[in-house]
Amino acid sequence: MLRKKLLLVAVMFLFCHLLQAQYLMDMVDTSKETGRGLLNLYKKFDHLKIGAYIQPQFQVAGSKGIKTFEGGDFSSKVSNRFMLRRSRMRIDYAHFSEGKKPSVQIVFQFDANERSFTVRDVWGRIFENNLKLFSFTTGMFARPFGFETNLSSSDRESPERGRMNQILMKSERDLGAMLTLDSRRKDNLLKYLKADIGVFNGQGINAAGDFDNSKDIIGNISLKPYHLSKQISVAAGASVLYGSLVQNTKYVYSTNTVSGIKKVVVDSATDNIDNTSPRHYYGANTQLKFKNKKGLVTELRAEFIVGTQTGTAASSETPTALVTGADGFHIRNFNGAYFYLLQHIFNTKHQLLVKYDWYDPNTKVKGNEIGAAGSNFTAANIKYHTIGFGYINYLTENVKIVLYYARVANEKTQLTGNTTDIKDDVFTCRVQFRF
Repeated sequence: MLRKKLLLVAVMFLFCHLLQAQYLMDMVDTSKETGRGLLNLYKKFDHLKIGAYIQPQFQVAGSKGIKTFEGGDFSSKVSNRFMLRRSRMRIDYAHFSEGKKPSVQIVFQFDANERSFTVRDVWGRIFENNLKLFSFTTGMFARPFGFETNLSSSDRESPERGRMNQILMKSERDLGAMLTLDSRRKDNLLKYLKADIGVFNGQGINAAGDFDNSKDIIGNISLKPYHLSKQISVAAGASVLYGSLVQNTKYVYSTNTVSGIKKVVVDSATDNIDNTSPRHYYGANTQLKFKNKKGLVTELRAEFIVGTQTGTAASSETPTALVTGADGFHIRNFNGAYFYLLQHIFNTKHQLLVKYDWYDPNTKVKGNEIGAAGSNFTAANIKYHTIGFGYINYLTENVKIVLYYARVANEKTQLTGNTTDIKDDVFTCRVQFRF
């Protein structure tokens, strides 16, 4: 009897909480500015915001089993697929002091789909409120580098970030701490500027944990959207990433010319062990917007990144673990860029998109030099160009439809399987739901 009574009490308790939760959900107010998901709770100076979005999509590839940066590789027997590209929920908590000044912000964001459950953001921010100029952020959050890295997947017009961005800034996030200068006073001379300086582990959230003592120092300075006239606005930024990886072996590989032939050469000096291999990125970006008399917007975006990357023989991504044996790190000079053209048509609910990007993981070697006898270059050195054409329909404030075709072209090399252009174009049809 006692067990039955305890069970009855537990059921009633759960039922009451479900009713309370339903009551709270009834308080949700959809708003453009706050991200379509505002949930204000009881405390006088505290605010809680809950937002979420899901991106179910259907894709068709040029051939089965392709490797792609349009949402992940296709399985060996698959050239079309339904997938849940992203399904994310973000919770923001903000505490305001008596003078209605923000003092603390805490953020959690999670991604759940048919493949995995992933933590995307876990960070806290402290605001300085005397000058209303500084803030300090620490935890797991997006690296303060460039424009596209920090453009939310729910707001970005193209289904995916460019190949360059996905390789150099895989998963965008890292663990670290950052100091930000960003005036919250409308009359401050610095109100159009924002500057960040941060220290991060360097391997990103794809690594099991930090595996060396080297850290990335990332700096970014940007001009916020500034109106040159009522119709024209401009924004821009410049970023630097200065990092390295500790060498676990004596083998360090690079590109050089030997007897007139470009090839991968190895430095096997024993004092290479515990030295570092560089990861140095330098980037610049700009965004221009033109609004006509009907309110339709034309937008141009561009970003260019150049530098030195430490990867492996098989990939130019930042390694997520120390290499062993004779593998060693591969040091390559790279560059890449992307360009957007966005145009509203008819009204602001319809938008056309043209996007071009390239990524050259090794600027010291080209085309048929890759795979030449004795060169030892792998597919990780191949340059790619992608041009995308898209149409976006903002059906409602909570729903948008994206149709996008990515035409991918690779360098023709002497490597088996890469002597011609691979049929790896991808068409994406996506519906995004957001609140």
